[in-house]
Amino acid sequence: MSAAHHSFHDDDTIQSSDGGIGPALVRVFRLLARDELKRQRPLMALAIIITLVAKVFSVASPVFFGEAVNVVASGAGAVGALVGLLALWAFTRFLASALPQVRTMFFAPVSQEAQRITAVEAFEHASNLSLQFHLTRRAGALNRVIERGSGAIDFLLRFLAFNIVPTLIELILAAALLAVRYGPGFALIAVITVVAYIGFTLWVTEWRVKQRREMNEVDSNLRASVVDSLTNFETVKAFAAEAREADKFSQNFGRYNHKYIAVIRSLSVLNGGQELVMSAGVFAAALVAGLGALKGGLSIGDMTAVVLILMNIFRPLGILGFAWREIKQGAVDLEKLDGLLAMTPEVADAAGAPDINLNGGAVRFEHVAFTHEGRNDGLRDVSFTVKPGTRIGIAGPSGAGKSTILRLLFRFYDPQAGRVLVDGQDVRGITQQSLRDALALVPQDVALFNESLRANMAYAKPDASDDEIMAVAERAHLGDFIRSLPQGLDTRVGERGLKLSGGEKQRVGIARAIMKDPAILVLDEATSSLDSETEREVQDALNDAAKGRTTITIAHRLSTIADADQIIVVDQGRIVENGTHEELLALQGIYAAMWQRQIESGEAQSPAAQSG
Repeated sequence: MSAAHHSFHDDDTIQSSDGGIGPALVRVFRLLARDELKRQRPLMALAIIITLVAKVFSVASPVFFGEAVNVVASGAGAVGALVGLLALWAFTRFLASALPQVRTMFFAPVSQEAQRITAVEAFEHASNLSLQFHLTRRAGALNRVIERGSGAIDFLLRFLAFNIVPTLIELILAAALLAVRYGPGFALIAVITVVAYIGFTLWVTEWRVKQRREMNEVDSNLRASVVDSLTNFETVKAFAAEAREADKFSQNFGRYNHKYIAVIRSLSVLNGGQELVMSAGVFAAALVAGLGALKGGLSIGDMTAVVLILMNIFRPLGILGFAWREIKQGAVDLEKLDGLLAMTPEVADAAGAPDINLNGGAVRFEHVAFTHEGRNDGLRDVSFTVKPGTRIGIAGPSGAGKSTILRLLFRFYDPQAGRVLVDGQDVRGITQQSLRDALALVPQDVALFNESLRANMAYAKPDASDDEIMAVAERAHLGDFIRSLPQGLDTRVGERGLKLSGGEKQRVGIARAIMKDPAILVLDEATSSLDSETEREVQDALNDAAKGRTTITIAHRLSTIADADQIIVVDQGRIVENGTHEELLALQGIYAAMWQRQIESGEAQSPAAQSG
């Protein structure tokens, strides 16, 4: 199987599509036909016209110079004719070089808009893929796929529209001029040289495509490794692993260097071979023209013009070779992008799915079963009901399936059996956006963007005023902290919020959830990382936020759910106990044992003690 039709995948689980030029060009033409680029089409047409006019001047300019040489050779002393011909030669030569610069000015908005559309489409598509995809991919590598793919669109647009097609037109015009004005032999030399040049370029480029693809894979792994290390720098420092990470970076960079050197060496072979073919063509034409001049069939000026025409042909031909290489490499770069865009989310909205119709925020699990990919444990026949406006706590040992329940509620996954209902509606039958608009999550490890406190707290409501933001900050016990900061709400929180303490970061996450004003509030061990005093403060804020809305709380510290209307205990994927705090203690089962251990360790206290 040839490289152009080879299909493969890498560690990012993104399947590569066919790497041929055909699919890449189809993508470009479809892109140009899209409505988003409709207003750019006059600029496209103008750029193409300018390019073609420049090619006409490029072919014509050597003729004027050849005639000027004939004037000098004749010794007639026609100074005016000489000046006029040289002026025409200089002017047409200038236009042949200057018009492409004008064309670039017109086409730059088209190229940039095409790149933007492509990159945004890929980014949005990747964002809409299911959670399972994002759990297995590496952010740095995915970013490189989008970056290289959108860049390839620019190469394909510019080289196809302004190099490949116009250069072929220039070759046709030049061959016709040579045949008509100086003899068919020169046109034959030009055609043979061009065919040999193109044949050699195609042959070597096909070899280089495989090298480029391999280099892209190593490059993606290198960039992903760097992003992983820099993102998790706190862990690296905690384990004193800086030297080890640097060594891994060195090894990955060494692999990239090895592939890059192979690409550069093959490029040198290609460039050297192309120069050999072009030099042979110029030599043949100059020799035939020189012999013709000696025999009197051609003038010295004709010989000069023939050589200049051929050299003018070979200049864009050199660009043609570069353009072909870039187009082939662009096709390779588009492989991953097309593979990404061809991926379909495992969890998708049903055709014509309506938005959710909220009526209090009731939640019901009916005989739900789910097993994660590559694992044996999961949920088995889970059923429970949360009435509107009530609070339910979910407890159980680590790995029992508590967080999986929340992920099924958010529809990050679909159950393999049973149903998840919100206000009587199967979550598979409504839009994911409307479902998640009705939910707000405060996770155990709040993920913050490296932006301001304002932007992070207002993430659920970007147009929120500062007064609204400070109101939710007060409810999350963040008001005094924000007022103590020199930059207040404009304070940046750092990568993943690492400039904040654990408690501060958690309260920002709580403020963000409160800002959303959801029908259903979901707390996934939201206070487990806080000290006891801070936990009590935040728990008060959460209790306030939970009023009047359905609240589902996964708790490590059982004291945070002791006053819940209902507590379910999950073990090995099943609900093994269900009741209020007092009822579960009376059962003397798993919950009672967990409660006793936490009382003895000081992690828990009775609801009465908390309120006292």
